[in-house]
Amino acid sequence: MSAGSEPRRSERDLRLDFFRGIGMFIILIAHIPGNAWINWIPARFGFSDATEIFVFCSGMASAYAFARVFDRHGQAIGTARIGLRVWQIWWAQIGVFVAVLAAMIVADRMFATDSYTRTLQFDRFFADPASGILGLVTLTYVPNYFDILPMYLVILGMIPLVMAVERLAGGRVVLVLLGLLWLAAQARITALPADPWSERVWYFDPAGWQLVFFTGFGFVRGWLPAPPRSKTLVVLALLLVLVSIPFTWLPMVRSLPFLQASHEELRPLFAKTPFGLLRHLHFLALAYLAWLAVGPAGQRLKGVLVEQVVAVGRQTLAVFLSGIVLARILGVVLDQLGPGWLVTLLVNLAGMAALLAVARVVQWYKDTPWTRRTPRPSPPAAMGAEGRPPDATVGKAAPRVSCAAS
Repeated sequence: MSAGSEPRRSERDLRLDFFRGIGMFIILIAHIPGNAWINWIPARFGFSDATEIFVFCSGMASAYAFARVFDRHGQAIGTARIGLRVWQIWWAQIGVFVAVLAAMIVADRMFATDSYTRTLQFDRFFADPASGILGLVTLTYVPNYFDILPMYLVILGMIPLVMAVERLAGGRVVLVLLGLLWLAAQARITALPADPWSERVWYFDPAGWQLVFFTGFGFVRGWLPAPPRSKTLVVLALLLVLVSIPFTWLPMVRSLPFLQASHEELRPLFAKTPFGLLRHLHFLALAYLAWLAVGPAGQRLKGVLVEQVVAVGRQTLAVFLSGIVLARILGVVLDQLGPGWLVTLLVNLAGMAALLAVARVVQWYKDTPWTRRTPRPSPPAAMGAEGRPPDATVGKAAPRVSCAAS
């Protein structure tokens, strides 16, 4: 989709926010420990998962929100705008870490255990908090559960350089350079340290994951043409999605030695850390089918349920941060009550309802209702001594009475 053929904002936001909302619900389900629903998320039936939805849609949203600042105000102001967002994401990373850490400490003390903090490997942090805090603020301590925002932060920081190259050399040169950076990630030469106590590296390598981010970014900027509505492409996309199932659905993989061997051979191509090629192709196939399914300008996206999903998608950052904290708390609830089907159902529905509540509250604050002018009610009329309103003639000249009347 080129910038010149951009749809109206309401149409664009409906589709983008709908898919972002879907991604937020899937990410919540995937992060609840012991959640049986995790066996039915898209990641279990293909090479890509909800992370691609989040990153791709963030790329599109960033092109709409941030690239226009560069277009209108120049490189310096655009870079400053990105700097503000990076600053916000950095603080969000620290805040969500502290919130989850506090919640798990409370859970451990409440149930006389250390399993909840130990599961997230906070024991290392407790053993050497000075290194942990220094690593947290420098992003050299990135625990596995807290690894999406740092990746997103680094990719956002690439936007000023990308916009400078676009202005000087054009979008095609940008794509070539980003492709080379992705190849460097496949060679594992861009790994970043994730732990001050070991050789562990970031689970999401920004040099690899920038490919899906800037694919969404590039569709909006016009570097990449919008795919045509083609039966051939539909068939190819369906084939890729269906063929990937036997190689990724673990019950099937484990049942046949051939599939298990193929799964291991293909693993480098769908590895999550460097963002393997099969992940990208699988996601693009799913995205193309979803784009067609919602109809032109999202005309099939109607109904109360769609409205709730869109509301969540419009507040992605707040919902994501809340979901990260909420998922661990719901995992404690699930662990204490037992993983029965009814408890699992209620836990997941409660989590989804909480995300929707967060989205609604954040939207209410963004609407700044305290700045709206409301009509001031007229003061009530004063009551007379006998509880009756005073005579209407009070304060007015009394009517003249003729002599004849008297």
